Amino acid sequence: MSTDGAVLSLEGISKSFGPVQALEGVDFDVRSEEVVALVGDNGAGKSTLVKVVAGIHSPDSGRMLFEGTPVWISQPTDAVELGIATVYQDLALCDNLDVVENLFLGREELASPVLRSLDETDMEHRSHELLSNLAVTITDVRAEVGTMSGGQRQQVAIARSLLGDPKVVILDEPTAALGVRQTAQVLELIKRLREQGHGVVVISHNLADVFEVADRIFVLRLGKKAAVFETASTNQEEVVASITGADSGGGR
Repeated sequence: MSTDGAVLSLEGISKSFGPVQALEGVDFDVRSEEVVALVGDNGAGKSTLVKVVAGIHSPDSGRMLFEGTPVWISQPTDAVELGIATVYQDLALCDNLDVVENLFLGREELASPVLRSLDETDMEHRSHELLSNLAVTITDVRAEVGTMSGGQRQQVAIARSLLGDPKVVILDEPTAALGVRQTAQVLELIKRLREQGHGVVVISHNLADVFEVADRIFVLRLGKKAAVFETASTNQEEVVASITGADSGGGR
């Protein structure tokens, strides 16, 4: 596998849970300014692969490289410090907190370290700046997240992941359970992440969404790399055949 220019590369990653081989010798990579879709049937190993990258699971074998340098990610903080942000499907937002409070939850800025008072003004300013740069549809950063639509909640979760200026952003089923309009908003946000230089990994079952935003499509089947397609030179039928095993090993 060529990893020229890859910001994140996985080589020969394997992971088992007892007798279950979740991943076997998987190679994967993502470059800056690129969206890679990770697709596969239920049980294909997508979640396990993401959790290995995010530091939740340690691989049994293989290695990871970040910007060409071998790295070992043994816990989520390792991934974050490297520059890998993961937005899970449950979003992990607090409905009773507003946008600013959710964005800075756990990393609040202090106006006075001695008095432990929060710098609400600066956090609000940074929230407006971040959301403006992403051109999202949220105008009131003091609105409670619990009152927002699914698409807006997804936007808040993605914006929060960018506070640490990551180089790779992983999105787990970002359009699941969203309506047509909300899905369009999130897909536009994914495109903006690419335009701003991030490498983006999108895990999705929705091939229409995948073809809308992805530059490449990586297919996992039964814990192994089944194929990698250039989106511009493939079609949904070919990708589905690879997902189900009905192909003859297309892609690369």
